[in-house]
Amino acid sequence: MTTKSILNSLVSKGIISDQQADNVASFESEKAFSIHWELRSVLYLGILFFSSGAGILIYENIDTIGHQAIIAVIALITAGCFYYTYKNSLPYSREKVENPNKLIDYVLLLGCSTFLALEGYLQYQYNLFGTRYGLAVIIPTVAFFLCAYRFDHRGALSMAITGLASWLGLTIAPLSVLADNDFSDGRLIMPAIALGCVLTVVGWISETQNVKKHFAFTYMLMGGNLACIAAQIGLFSHGPKILYFFIGIGLCYFFIHRARHAQSLLFLLMGTVYGYSIITYTIFDNLGPDAAFGLGIFYFFFSSIGVIYFLLNFKKFLGIKPAIKK
Repeated sequence: MTTKSILNSLVSKGIISDQQADNVASFESEKAFSIHWELRSVLYLGILFFSSGAGILIYENIDTIGHQAIIAVIALITAGCFYYTYKNSLPYSREKVENPNKLIDYVLLLGCSTFLALEGYLQYQYNLFGTRYGLAVIIPTVAFFLCAYRFDHRGALSMAITGLASWLGLTIAPLSVLADNDFSDGRLIMPAIALGCVLTVVGWISETQNVKKHFAFTYMLMGGNLACIAAQIGLFSHGPKILYFFIGIGLCYFFIHRARHAQSLLFLLMGTVYGYSIITYTIFDNLGPDAAFGLGIFYFFFSSIGVIYFLLNFKKFLGIKPAIKK
């Protein structure tokens, strides 16, 4: 229904007067339209296109430009971005910093991207770090952690966490954890669980100790997904299964508890979906084929009902009070 039809209906029922309807219609037609997210998207795309275009330009003209000139240009852009960010940023605070200059976020993100490009170029062309690839990864990781906390930037924090995972040979992006990590090698599972648990604990500490508590979500989301998926893979494919079972269930309990505390549907889904998968696998893995088939019919039927009930009543699980109707 349109605003006009709603107002006409309210007027016809005598709920509001014609004058009130005119005032509401005038307010709706003249109020400012926010383009906040559109501008953010354009700026992010601008950084992406600039980085991609610069890379293509360098690749196609490498013979005429020269390596030293390219390195100098990238270094100047990187230094300029960090200098601008430092000069225009507010002082450090344990709380969330709301800087009125929103351009700083994008300049810092560009500086971090060009810093990676500069380091990669130096390694590729001049073998700056030799075979010490871990050093090449940990340097930008530390730098990005410092930038994230000093300038209150969650994008830099995500890049730092990703770099830390790469240092251990892991991919931590939520959509790539399962696809890009070779968990068939059992040696990666425990480091993945350990890193995921450490990140989750760091997020919990940052929230409870009020040190950049708004970073907690990023830590818990990335660390929790990594640890839960690694625990499941360990349970499905490696041993000892009981160890991975209790690790996975413990993580699921933690996220369900955090979901209620933070009223987060995402954490609730993480805890219930991963928990359901772990419990279901454990039940059927310990049953014989005949018993598993017989139980499976009833198990999946009633669990489906449970899923529907959960989706209809998730606000009660999270402790979200219904809106009071006036």
